[in-house]
Parts: sequence; C-alpha cells; structure tokens
Amino acid sequence: MMFWFIVSAILLLFALRLRFPYFIAEAKYMCRIARSIYRTTKYLKSKPFYSLVDRFLDSVQKNPHRAFIRFQDETYSYAQSDKQSNKIARSLLKHADLHEGDTVALLLGNEPMFLWIWLALAKIGCSAALLNHNIRSKSLVHCFTCCGATVLIAGAELQDSVEEVLPALREQGISVYILTDHVTAEGMESLTDKIAQASDEPIPADLRANITFSSPAVYIYTSGTTGLPKAAVIAQRRLWAMSFFPSVCGLKSDDVVYICLPLYHSAGFTLGFGGAIERGATVVVKSKFSSSQFWDDCRKYNVTVIQYIGETMRYLCNTPKRVSDQVHNVRMAIGNGIRPEVWRTFISRFGNVDIKEFYGSTEGTLGFLNYAGKIGAVVRQIRSTEMRTKTYPYALVKFDQEQEEPVRNAEGFCIEVVKGETGLLVAKITQKAQFGGYARDPKQTEKKKLYNVFEKGDVYFNSGDLFRTDHENFIYFQDRVGDTFRWKGENVSTNEVSDILTMPTSIEEANVYGVTVQGYEGRTGMATITLKKDHQFEPDAIFSHVTTYLPSYARPRFIRIQDCLAVTCTFKQLKGKLVEEGFNPAVITDPLFVLHETVKSYRPLTRDTYQSILDGHFRL
Repeated sequence: MMFWFIVSAILLLFALRLRFPYFIAEAKYMCRIARSIYRTTKYLKSKPFYSLVDRFLDSVQKNPHRAFIRFQDETYSYAQSDKQSNKIARSLLKHADLHEGDTVALLLGNEPMFLWIWLALAKIGCSAALLNHNIRSKSLVHCFTCCGATVLIAGAELQDSVEEVLPALREQGISVYILTDHVTAEGMESLTDKIAQASDEPIPADLRANITFSSPAVYIYTSGTTGLPKAAVIAQRRLWAMSFFPSVCGLKSDDVVYICLPLYHSAGFTLGFGGAIERGATVVVKSKFSSSQFWDDCRKYNVTVIQYIGETMRYLCNTPKRVSDQVHNVRMAIGNGIRPEVWRTFISRFGNVDIKEFYGSTEGTLGFLNYAGKIGAVVRQIRSTEMRTKTYPYALVKFDQEQEEPVRNAEGFCIEVVKGETGLLVAKITQKAQFGGYARDPKQTEKKKLYNVFEKGDVYFNSGDLFRTDHENFIYFQDRVGDTFRWKGENVSTNEVSDILTMPTSIEEANVYGVTVQGYEGRTGMATITLKKDHQFEPDAIFSHVTTYLPSYARPRFIRIQDCLAVTCTFKQLKGKLVEEGFNPAVITDPLFVLHETVKSYRPLTRDTYQSILDGHFRL
C-alpha cells in the first residue's frame, strides 16, 4: 500500500511539474515573501521601533567574533565594527554637535569607514546623505541644498573636491570634516584623530528614541528623468523592505557577500550592506570593480554571493579565459540589467551560478524578482489579474513615445497593453507601497505621479520604464523613457549634461540623448549641438571641459554638429529621429566627432573609426 502511495505521489509531482513548470520556484518564492512580510510587520509594530541598526546590535550580541567586514587584507568582526562605530558616534556628538533628526552627508569611496559612519549616525538617530564621489562643483553643492545636510564627512583623497566648493558650503553653514589626522585648510576639520581619542562604550538607545518607521534613514541620489541629482528619501520602512530583498533571493547568515558596486548606490548600500546586516552575514568591500581581480577576490575571501549590474557581467565575460574560471564558491548573483546573451555566456563559462535578476528603482514603490530563472525576464506575473491588482497593484499601460505620456481613452483613463505589447510600468501608491519622493523637491516628486489612472482619485508611480509580457506571463524590461539613459551602470540625465555642454562660449544649444552601440549594455551619450555665430568647434577645449565637469559615464562619446535643432510646436527638443540615426557617418552628413581619451580630444568620426568601434577595437 505504502509503495503505491509513494509511486502516486511521485507521479503527481511529475505531472504538476509538467503542467506547472514553475510551481516549485513560485512556492519557495512565496514562502520567502511571507516570511519577510511577517518579520517586517513585527519590526514595524515593535515598541520602541526596531531599526536596522538594532538588528546589527543583535548580531553583535549573538555572534560578536563573526567576520562582518573584509577589506583588502583586514578583517573586522561584528564586535570590532560595533566599537568603531561607537567611537565615531561619540566623536560626532562631541565635535559636530549632532542631534537626533540631523542629516550628515558622506563623500566617501568604498571602505569600512563608510559603513561604520552610517552605523554611528544610525545609533544617534541621524540620517545620512550618500553622495556620489564622482560629482563636482555645481552638482556637489546642489546635493547639500536638497538634502538639508548640516555636516559633511569626506575622505582624505577627496579633499580637493571639497575645497573647490568650500566657499559655497561655508555660506550654508555646513561643518566639513576630513578623514585625516591633520587639516591645514581653513574651514575644514580633521576627524580621524578625534575618533581615535573617543570612547568605544555603547551608545544609549534613548538617543534615537523618537525614530519611527517613517523617519528618513538615508538619502540616495538619483538623476531621475530631468535636471540635477535628486535625493530620494529612503524611510526606515523602505530601508527594511530593501534590506529584506536579499533574504527573499535566498541569502543566508553564513554567506559572504562581495560588494564591488559603489556604496552610494542603493544596490551596494541597501541590498549588499543592508541585506548582510538583516541576515547577520559577512561583506567583502572592494574599493571599485575590477574584472581582472574579481574571481581572484572571490577565491581569496571565499565569496558565496556576488552583486552585479549588466555591465559588470559583460566585463567578466570579456576577460581572457582561464582554467580556474569555475574554481570558486559563488552560488548566487543578485543584480539587474544582464542581457540574455551575457547571461548564457556567464553560466556556460563560470558555472551554475544562480542568477537572481531583479528590477527596481531607488525611489520606486515596486520591485520585481526573476525567481524562476527565466533568462532575460525580470519576473513572472501572477496569473489572476484581480489577484495581482489587490496584492501587487501595478500595470503596463499604453505609452505615446512622441508625446512622452500615457495614452488615455475617451473617459480619460489609461489603457493596459495586451501580451506582447510594450507598455509603461505604473505602480499604485498605497499606504503599504508609499512613495517617499525627493527631498525638498515637490515639483520633481509630483512629476513621478500619475492621477486617475484607472479610476477617479487613484494615484500611481510613473516608473519611466517600458516592459512587455510574453505568453508565459514573464515580464521583460524593454527600455527607459524620457530624458534619462543608462550607461556604465549609471543613470545619465540629458538635461544636466546639456547644461554643462552649453557652458563654453562656442556652443549655443545641445540636445543630449543615448544611442545603442553594438557590444555594449545600455546607451552611450551623444550630443547634437549648434555653434554660436562666428564660432568654431574646439575639440581640445570641449574635451577638457566635459572631463572637468562630468563623470566618465556622463561624458558624450559622440558629438554631432547641426545648423539648428529640431523642436516641437511647444519648443521641446526632438530626440527620436536623432536616436534612430545614431552615429553612423555613412548615414549622417553632419560633422561627427568621437571622444578620444588617448589623445585627450574629440576627433572626427570616420568610417574606419566607426567600424573599429563596432569591432570592439576602439573602446568607449
């Protein structure tokens, strides 16, 4: 009897697998989601509020000697990190006169001090604004203004960048601290020496007694769709949700997570660092991504989980093959933006690494996870539209590319696309799925909202991203819309680049957009410009200008010169045709130039150079 029961059970499971091939993956995924929701609800309802730093302190008590941070040849345990963050907190309380609710801006590279300072700030009830250490001048000052920071802490290697904007910072009354033992420049103070002298005694919890789930935990900057960087407000509730995500992917307490993405990014900070704290795991911090050192690091530190963006995976696949390619303990990769062909190449070359491709934005209200492992997809949609509407309130709606807005029917409501059709992702803003918006920028916050989407009074978050659904209900990312494109893993605001390009006296107007390049992920920057009367294009001077004022990923790789720029009847620059024409000199008769880093100038884009770019010999 038992024999036939076992046989029947096996046959039933086999039949279920054939009829519902993703049943097991979906079941595991839903169990992890349920577990995360339970823990999140428990933490949010706790009195006093249980924050991520409290979770860290619990790990300190439970596993004080477990490795928390590994950096270069140093290892720092949970207990050591706790004491170091206590010293930082006490030095800031004494010298920077910080109080609960204050905001401190961090201008640091990837290093343990970045993480210790955030822990220190969290212990005293302060939020942190994570600055992109590549930004300079106008953008750097703007970031302080929009987040309301009263204190700046910068790495010693970034002191020159701070000195450039020091007068503007002093006008705003911002206290500036440099992580060094001694500073001679007026208006700045050293911090490392003060930390060394501080006590490492525990920080009283009552210093953060008024922190709630709606309090700002961190500000992470995003270029968004227009203008200068915007500070996305990450509240404590949101930080918990993002930190739980790696657990949903399958992160465990005994995992070692390799963080080579910038810590000022939401991926590196909230998913890498925050996810490790939530699980009580170990992080390996790399100062910056290196394709040549990546796998050697993974072997050296016994890494089990890696993070990626589409570009990093392609870089790894482009390295020379080695006999040790599959000699590692990496079991899972968490990230986004990997192309199907790179996905297949990566698995074939580096072994059966479980790739957890996801979609999400720093400020967004919704995230997707490809739990089923379908190459190229970001998630498998729940079959029931009614169930999805109640549980996951999102939709893909028809979008007018020329008008850059959703298509609406006669009643004024948006129209959902059918399977196979590309649509704009919109997510309903609810009490549980809140949109924190951008700090001190109500105008840009409002621009991300869509009203009366499916019924009067509803409000949806406009993701600015296009997707399509296939016959198996898998959703695939298609493209970004508006004035932002993605290059080298960074979002690039075309308006910001245009503003920089029109600063030189020779350039009248600039229309910036992204163009696809064979063999590269995302889109690289291209600018169509007009010159002022009686001025000529100055390739050396323009090269010097863009390299001075723009980070590498935002610099236009191609420049096209026209007599006038095409605009709409409302004077909006037209980009569609320019994007289609790309940078092919065989198609375009206008003068074309390419950024040539070797000669430090822009050089005419010839047909030979164009072919060299396509062949991968001329690197962008």
